[in-house]
Amino acid sequence: MTAYNSHELLIAAMARMLTGTRHIAVGVSSPIPASAALLTRHLSGGATRVSILGDPSNTFWSDGGKELFDCAAQGRIDAFFFSGGQIDGAGNINLVGIGNYPRAKVRFGGSYGSAFLYYMIPRVILFRPDHDPRVLVPKVDFISAAGTSPPGVWRRGGPYALITGKALFHFDSNKGRFMLQSVHPGNSPDDIRAATGFDYDVAPDLGETTPPDSATLGLIRGSVGREIAATYPAFARDSLGVSA
Repeated sequence: MTAYNSHELLIAAMARMLTGTRHIAVGVSSPIPASAALLTRHLSGGATRVSILGDPSNTFWSDGGKELFDCAAQGRIDAFFFSGGQIDGAGNINLVGIGNYPRAKVRFGGSYGSAFLYYMIPRVILFRPDHDPRVLVPKVDFISAAGTSPPGVWRRGGPYALITGKALFHFDSNKGRFMLQSVHPGNSPDDIRAATGFDYDVAPDLGETTPPDSATLGLIRGSVGREIAATYPAFARDSLGVSA
């Protein structure tokens, strides 16, 4: 088996979850999700459209966020990515701060339309490279974007999965909670339970996250790496071994 690093594992795992999407949008400061989106486009033979904020060669938008929101409202985006200062077991994310709002002890970057996009985009993948009970909490201190809605509230979007540096969870929208689907190589189910602050279910077929095969690694370190290097040169160099 060809050796791979943790970022390449995440890129390949995300791309598998994006199979069949027509249009993937990626926000700023997101080199791993952006690489996964580009990999998906390559694997689809170009059938999947990719829009990356901040990368003029990979978007048809000319005005960034406004067009992202318009496309989402029109149902023209299938997948997007969110992180969060806190994420809880109900799929709620906190992008505001820790402590009693508005006198938070810690302030995050801000919500910036996350609640709207969470309602509008069907396949939202939550992503945290670290996996820590201080981040994956029983209940977020502030809900920037709610994972679920009360009965009768129309929404087509919401959490699809949560992937971290240790594991992959799928979100069960009927139960409103996560299910541990696979554990990344080098970790155990007990490791994940100890590092996760919220309760979750475990898939009957729980297994190990599938590593990228040699052909996928060739794409990540080749075409995808060269494309992502235009926007994220340090990431491409340090994680994929590709120079801009």
